[in-house]
Amino acid sequence: MHARRPRVPPHTTVPPHAYFVVSAMFHYLGPSFAVLLFARVAVLGVAWLRIASAAAIFAAWRRPWRMGRALDAHGRRLLLTWGAVLAVMNVCFYSAISRLPLGTVSAIEFLPVVALAALGARTLRNGLALALAVLGVGLLTDVRLAGAALGFAFAFANAILFAAYIVLADRVAKRPGLSGIDGLGAAMLVALVVVTPIGGWRALPAFGDPVALLAGIGVGLSSSVIPYVTDQLAMARLPRATYALMVALLPAVASVIGIIVLGQVPSLTEVVGVLLVVAGVGAHRGGAP
Repeated sequence: MHARRPRVPPHTTVPPHAYFVVSAMFHYLGPSFAVLLFARVAVLGVAWLRIASAAAIFAAWRRPWRMGRALDAHGRRLLLTWGAVLAVMNVCFYSAISRLPLGTVSAIEFLPVVALAALGARTLRNGLALALAVLGVGLLTDVRLAGAALGFAFAFANAILFAAYIVLADRVAKRPGLSGIDGLGAAMLVALVVVTPIGGWRALPAFGDPVALLAGIGVGLSSSVIPYVTDQLAMARLPRATYALMVALLPAVASVIGIIVLGQVPSLTEVVGVLLVVAGVGAHRGGAP
């Protein structure tokens, strides 16, 4: 008799980098839709709709509350912290892009992530790869010190929280006995509790506007379900430093989405920036997961 081969989960047959590509695409598709929604719903209301719709989808799909019984105190604290970070990060991000260009906020968001990548860049090759990515992002995003001071405050707060999101999400993805996607669903429920006193009341007008409500659900699906799930599937099999450097692709993806969704054709400088970012990501070599 032949020994039965162990069943391989289907999602593990897909390269982790492919999951990151999906995450990168939706990372800026969602905000593009959100910017269009600002004309109908207040900024904090859009942030609430995004988190609430994502929490509802995860609740129906994964029922993450069942996982809480099996967690120890440290696991619960990890999910509570992650949920709070998700809530405040989304509020800061939307508050920033309502005051500053998306490219500027993206560049600021990238800065702490560089530090995470640098922690793992212990070889000359990785150091050069990181330098190429940073140079490419600088050319691509054309950071300008223009705009409201409050917008920059929100942008830098979002950047710090985005780095914290990567660290916490990586810990959940690699924690034994804790499903990354179920953990994400639980954290999203926590985020809904945290964000409701902040922005729930600003979302009330959307319930009288079916178009705005459907758009808000679409923002939640494209911003907090698809990219965060694929993040978990990628992080579970990629070293944190590799993932952090690959985040440098996000501004490059943003420029492509800008062409498709907003009709923003990049300049020659921006094209060079894209090529440098891709070269940096391609040159980087991470350690074993």
